[in-house]
Amino acid sequence: MKPISIGIVEDLKDVREGMVTVLSLDERFEMLCSFDNAEKAISELPAWQPDIVIVDINLPGMNGINFIKKIKNVCSHTQFIMFTVYENDEHIFEALTAGASGYLLKNTPIKKIVDSLIELNEGGAPMSMQIARRVIDKMRDDDSAGLIEALTLRENEILKCLSKGWMYKEIAHMLNIGMGTVRQHIHSIYKKLHVQNRTEALNKMNRK
Repeated sequence: MKPISIGIVEDLKDVREGMVTVLSLDERFEMLCSFDNAEKAISELPAWQPDIVIVDINLPGMNGINFIKKIKNVCSHTQFIMFTVYENDEHIFEALTAGASGYLLKNTPIKKIVDSLIELNEGGAPMSMQIARRVIDKMRDDDSAGLIEALTLRENEILKCLSKGWMYKEIAHMLNIGMGTVRQHIHSIYKKLHVQNRTEALNKMNRK
């Protein structure tokens, strides 16, 4: 299996170098490039075209959210995952709207980070538990009860699992169903919400 190619945009040297070291030692990943600011990443990242880029929000100069907005079109096959200390609603939904496909807090254990990168590459949308909870709470606060009620019992179970920050394989294990079945249920959830992916679903809930 081809390794998942990774790029990192993180200004804190210890964090950046720690991530590079961990991912370089894992044969499932190919560490391509790392940058300490968004401006340099915008200039050089298109030549690398990694599968996934890990992005901090609080960068010197241009922040990570604006970086994704600018780089997304020239790295159309790259997925972006936020790696930040911010867990407020404004940053979460701005990042998702900009094009981030995942959102992890910096206190996330390294094993969960690695598992999240693999899940993201397989089509998932990993989020830290606190972030997933905020997203679900926001959906409820925005009076989305009618849409939630349209979901089946199993779909609601899966939605509750997502609100706890569980990954697809964890949901499959806890509900004793296959990964393919989990994906089918999530596809059904998107269909009932009239969206094509998780980001559109969250944005739709946020606009209600």
